[in-house]
Amino acid sequence: MKVRDFMIMNVITAKPTDTIKDVMKIFVEKKIGGMPVVDGEGKLCGIVTDGDILRAIKPIDRQIYNYFTFMTYIAEEDLESRLSEMAGREIIKIAKTNGIVTVHPDDDMKKVVSLLSKHHFKKLPVLNGNNRVIGVLSRGDVIRSIQQTIIDEMD
Repeated sequence: MKVRDFMIMNVITAKPTDTIKDVMKIFVEKKIGGMPVVDGEGKLCGIVTDGDILRAIKPIDRQIYNYFTFMTYIAEEDLESRLSEMAGREIIKIAKTNGIVTVHPDDDMKKVVSLLSKHHFKKLPVLNGNNRVIGVLSRGDVIRSIQQTIIDEMD
């Protein structure tokens, strides 16, 4: 079984210039947790997940040390302040852009299962020979495919 047999071809993508706010809206509306970031030609620039956004908007505890009085002042930022600070930031600034693991349409299911389990990824972009995103695979897609093709045949 090949990647092309079970990949999602109607890929929801973000542009590098989309904001965190834009991407959060897409995540909620489409009920997804990640997507590839592609340029105007559809070439992969990065991948962003709901975890990347959560880490970006997490309030930062700022510590100020006063060495003269040996005191530490901790200023805690609230979520709303951090979100308003980060909402307009371009998504490419928080997306994973290096070391992205991808697959090709002719790769075997065995490779996909190995990659997803080894790296604990939720999604894998599927690229053609020109580095354009033509599909995406999620762990759920793989589990459904295994259930439908292998387990059902065992009965």
